[in-house]
Amino acid sequence: MSALLTPATIIFRMFLLAAMLMGPIGAMAYSKAANLGVGKQGAGLVLFVTLQRQSMS
Repeated sequence: MSALLTPATIIFRMFLLAAMLMGPIGAMAYSKAANLGVGKQGAGLVLFVTLQRQSMS
């Protein structure tokens, strides 16, 4: 029983680490695909352009 438990624990930890690293990337990709991000309209667009111009100068 113990011979099967150790590899299963290692595989579970590897899966958990991979999920923790890939989760935020998947959430970002999903929000881009579903257009859930902050839209640049009105004041948001003005702020975005202003910050871009300030960073270039």
